[in-house]
Amino acid sequence: MIMLKIGAKHFHSRLMLGTGKYPSFKMQKEAVEASETEILTFTVRRMNIFDADEPNLLEALDLEKYSLLPNTAGAKNAEEAVRMARLAYASGLCDMIKVEVIGCDKTLLPDPFETMKASVQLLSEGFTVLTYTSDDVVLAKRLEEEGVHAVMPGASPIGSGQGIINPGNLQFIIEQSEIPVIVDAGIGSPKDAAWAMELGADGVLLNTAVAGADDPVKMSEAMKLAIRSGRLGYEAGRIKQKTYATKSSPEYGMIE
Repeated sequence: MIMLKIGAKHFHSRLMLGTGKYPSFKMQKEAVEASETEILTFTVRRMNIFDADEPNLLEALDLEKYSLLPNTAGAKNAEEAVRMARLAYASGLCDMIKVEVIGCDKTLLPDPFETMKASVQLLSEGFTVLTYTSDDVVLAKRLEEEGVHAVMPGASPIGSGQGIINPGNLQFIIEQSEIPVIVDAGIGSPKDAAWAMELGADGVLLNTAVAGADDPVKMSEAMKLAIRSGRLGYEAGRIKQKTYATKSSPEYGMIE
C-alpha cells in the first residue's frame, strides 16, 4: 500500500489511536501494540507534562516507536487551543498538533470560526497542523487553502459510536482534497472504519471504539485489519453497482 504522508512525515499505518479511557495502563499498552499504529494522540489538558510525579498516560509505552499527536481537546476558543499547542511543543513531545476547538457542549461539534483562527495561527508558528472539523465541505476546503496539513472531519459526534452518518459529505471532502483526510470521531465498529477507507479516506483516528470495547485488545486488532482491508479495497477499485443482475460466467465458449 502507498504510505500516508502528513507534512514531512511518512507512515505505514493509517490508524491513529487515542490513549485515553482505557481501564488500565496495561490494557492501553496491549491495545496500542495490537493496533500497530504509528501515531498516538492525547489531550494536553489532561496531562501534567511537566511533573514527573503525576500519572502519565504514556508512561507504559515505548515512545521511540511512535509519533505523538497532542490535541487541544477542551479548548473553547482559538487562544486556548494555541496555548495548549505551545505547551505541548515546549515539552518536546512533537511539532504535530491536532487542533480541536469545541463550540457546542451538547453535540461536541467544533466551532468553525475559532478552529480556523487557531489553525492559521499555529501554521504561522511552524506547526504541522491537523484540524478536526465537522463534515462541512466548504470549511474543509478553506482549511486546505490556508495550508493545514490534514483535515479531520467527524463521522458522527465524538464518542457516539454512530459510525458514518453523512457519507455524501465525507465523499465530497475526500474527492476535492489534495491533503490527507483523516476520519475522526464517532467510529463505533470495524465496519465503520472499513467504510471510511473505502470512501477514500487516508486514515482513521479513533479512541472510544477501542478503549470502550469489552475487549480493547481484540477491537484494536479488528480496527487495524478493517482499515487495511478498506484501503486495499479502495486502491483496488470496486466494481460498478448495477440495477440488474449480470451473469458471472461468460456466454462464449459454452459446450453445446
